[in-house]
Amino acid sequence: MPPTVESQRTLRLCAPVGELTSVEAAADGQANSPKRFGMVAYTGGTMRLRGWPHPVVVDLAGMTVSAKSRPILKDHNPSLIVGHTDAVRVEGSQLLVSGIVSGGGVVAREIVDSSLAGFPWQASIGASPQNVETIPKGRSAQANGQVFSGPVQIVRRSRLGEVSFVALGADDDTSAQIAAQELTKENSEMDFQAWLTHKGFDAEAITEAQEKSLKAMYDAEQAPDKATVTATATAAQDDEGDDKSPAVLARIEAGGLIADMRAEATAETQRIAEIRRLCASEHSEIEAKAINEGWDAPRTELEILRAQRPTVNGVRTGNDAQTPNALEASLCLSAGLSEDQVGAFYDERAVNAALSRQMRGAGLHTLLYEVIRAAGGSARAGRMDNETIRSAFSADRQLVQASGGAGFSTISLTGILSNVANKTMLAAYQAVPSVAPQIASETDVSDFKQVTRYRLTGVGLFEKVGPDGELKSAEPSEEAFTNQVETYGRMITLTRQMIINDDLGAFLQIPRLIGRMSALKREEAFFELLLSNPNSFFATGANNFLSGAQTALSIDALTQAEQLFLDQTDSQGKPILLSAQTLLVPTSLKVTAEQLMKETRVNETTTANKPKVANNPHAGKFTVASTPYLNTQSIIGGSSTAWYLFANPADIAAIELAYLRGKRTPTIESGETDFNTLGMKWRGYFDFGISMQDSRAAVKVAGV
Repeated sequence: MPPTVESQRTLRLCAPVGELTSVEAAADGQANSPKRFGMVAYTGGTMRLRGWPHPVVVDLAGMTVSAKSRPILKDHNPSLIVGHTDAVRVEGSQLLVSGIVSGGGVVAREIVDSSLAGFPWQASIGASPQNVETIPKGRSAQANGQVFSGPVQIVRRSRLGEVSFVALGADDDTSAQIAAQELTKENSEMDFQAWLTHKGFDAEAITEAQEKSLKAMYDAEQAPDKATVTATATAAQDDEGDDKSPAVLARIEAGGLIADMRAEATAETQRIAEIRRLCASEHSEIEAKAINEGWDAPRTELEILRAQRPTVNGVRTGNDAQTPNALEASLCLSAGLSEDQVGAFYDERAVNAALSRQMRGAGLHTLLYEVIRAAGGSARAGRMDNETIRSAFSADRQLVQASGGAGFSTISLTGILSNVANKTMLAAYQAVPSVAPQIASETDVSDFKQVTRYRLTGVGLFEKVGPDGELKSAEPSEEAFTNQVETYGRMITLTRQMIINDDLGAFLQIPRLIGRMSALKREEAFFELLLSNPNSFFATGANNFLSGAQTALSIDALTQAEQLFLDQTDSQGKPILLSAQTLLVPTSLKVTAEQLMKETRVNETTTANKPKVANNPHAGKFTVASTPYLNTQSIIGGSSTAWYLFANPADIAAIELAYLRGKRTPTIESGETDFNTLGMKWRGYFDFGISMQDSRAAVKVAGV
């Protein structure tokens, strides 16, 4: 499901950014004066966003923008303040933003300096979705003066939260620049007029004395230091002749300067006091770091709890699952999985951590060092020998023992590598285009014993109830089908040489192969059973087989096969009202099948070369599935001319795929190798069974 307002998930949309307006400096032209900017924050088109299954469009007509200024951040991080907006408006299909680089820290200076040096910043808006409309494939909808074809998701109502500078957005062609420009006196006066309007004053209605006071407040906001505040207050006193005048103080407060400074000072004092209270005198290092880096109370308390975690057998433990997740995500990225694939397995925090400079490109050595460090040991970076490998294995056993004994979750060498191997294997497994699940029902069994499925068919139809109100009993007749799960698998090994070479790619080639082999094995076993035609599953006597010169794939042959399907009956000769859903063909007939399902007019002739009606009554009627297993020469029964019709397996299934205890993908389990082998080993296996079921749910046509 797409994010909703209840989840408070934020849309981060990176859109083409227009040229920034000239950045306005203070009237005195100081080099470090606040800068202004303007940008096209969103152009109204589609976006590819992590966590959303389809492209996303934000309908600007339904976007709510608060009257208050919105923060300008870096990378959507609330602690990385660049400035604030003074105007946000929608013009046509564009969201236009202007504002002031009012941040006083390193981040704001970085944005300004790097932009002046030519760095191509991009823009990203953060908006909370409140109503999302999903447009399916084949349909279209309008938004932002454009027409969008499905599948697409349109955010019909949203609320703008913030705007961020980002180094890399969804569109690499976007740009954002800051160009310094000293203002003339005329430009400064014009900016003061805009400032008055933004603050809610009528420039035509204020008195000369009020204008002086407001001008002083305007200058103070451009450089809000103590000296400026004093100058502002003095100017106001001179105008009114009373340094205690409520009217003067009210006007100063109206500008927001003193109130904001007082609020910020109060908040900072309270933050530091709370940090000192939490740390007391026992965590001086955490206290100093928290105050210096601007931590809030929850972050400080979390670090204290981590420092106070108990130890089991000398191992520091705790429920910090972010580090293992980030390590796994980084290893998956190093193994070649795409960011979207990794994002499907891990949350945004773990993916962001994996993409950070500290963790990007992690390999086997990184994991071994982290395991040793987590167990309280140390390892010299760059040194990977037998002793380091043994230390990592020993640390892993120690961590697993501590985790199992106390119930904590922690870093595990075997666990993380197994998880990464499983995800790599799963990605390879899912990448194989499989036909079997499209035409077979899928079910789960609890063990390896043979299971029997029953379909009860009532003898006779409903009958009219007599005057006495007595209902006659219908005697059920059982139709039984069996299935049994088998195990398919291989053993894989992480060798000492792979570890020393930090060769994660070579190791993960093995689970990739296992994932692909598992998918191919299931597909091969499926079609071996189908083509073997067990117990004459397809036969003329079963009313599900056609052959002869008139059965080559065509409109007429499809008509015959469909009628055979529709005329199927139960054991009492009563119609079962079953229709076909899937047209299964060998690759030799793929193009022909697709043409028959897409084209409304098909030119065919009789054997006497006489013209026929060109209308195609079967266009769009069936879903086409194609596989090379049907016409391969390596499987007995393969044919390049035979084709099939299958019912919806959710209704009645011709074939059943059974899996053990709901596990419908292969599994990898890990363990150490024998004592004389310095490495680790995994076993990959897949439990599934395939069985023919109801012969009335499929029709085979020989095509010759």
